[in-house]
Amino acid sequence: MKILVTNDDGYQAKGINILAEMMRQFGDVTVVAPKTHQSGMSMAVSLGLKPIRYKAVRHEDASSDGQKGSLDIAYLDATPASCVKFALDILYTDYLPDVVVSGINHGSNAASASCYSGTLGAAQEGALNGIPAIGVSLDSINPDADFSAVEQYFPAIFKKIMEIAAVGKTRRNEIQLKEKNGIYYNVNFPDLPADKLKGTRAGYQGDGHWVKEFIGWDPDFYIRHGVTPELLGQVSTPECEEGEKLYMMAGTFIDDSKDEPRADHHIMQDGYISIVAHNIDTTDYDAVAALDKLGFDTEFQHK
Repeated sequence: MKILVTNDDGYQAKGINILAEMMRQFGDVTVVAPKTHQSGMSMAVSLGLKPIRYKAVRHEDASSDGQKGSLDIAYLDATPASCVKFALDILYTDYLPDVVVSGINHGSNAASASCYSGTLGAAQEGALNGIPAIGVSLDSINPDADFSAVEQYFPAIFKKIMEIAAVGKTRRNEIQLKEKNGIYYNVNFPDLPADKLKGTRAGYQGDGHWVKEFIGWDPDFYIRHGVTPELLGQVSTPECEEGEKLYMMAGTFIDDSKDEPRADHHIMQDGYISIVAHNIDTTDYDAVAALDKLGFDTEFQHK
């Protein structure tokens, strides 16, 4: 199996390095991840006149006993979705990868966070190209978070998800799409030891919103959680022009799902791993039918 791994925390993050090593039990792993932190980028791509820098960082051969596939790690100075685009365009010249796995994200991507997530944006890019794709996250922003529960339970989750996806080498320009193209999976682990997890639950994207999202610039806000400016690829005291004021995003999450037990963030709160199937087709077909009934299916008469 050919496995493309990426993330939005950057190629040096602990989560992606654990994920890459974990996935070697399933095949050959190619990592193309952002050079610096790219959280909140969703499916944004790197455009403009700025050169996009790429560097191959490390290679390891497959193990002689066949227990581990090969490993290639590289960074791209770009968004997570652009990392996937680059890999598909430049590195996988003959065959597409069998799967895109994005993570392990430092922080939950449940509920409305999934709309902003660069981790899931990379998975979406895979799904957009007809490739099975999975985003996996742990509900801890600690750069040195304990991922042992993910290491223990994600491989079985991965195998089950791949059972329902069309897996196999896919020759470029002869893409064999799975039964319903555009599906990608959002897997979220609560920040619990492996022996405290209750199990897995399939659920829905939870409902919620953020308030008081902007605060005055305070780099210590993240440093207190171990997230340094260096990790973010930023400077702690940025320059600003005269008259400018500095802000940063933080905020408080408001839970709008009420008593919905299958909302993904409620599943996590109950001590379970949440698994949600998303689709890149965001059309609301019931609403489209309502538009038809309102008379939007019309023809203009031009003289």
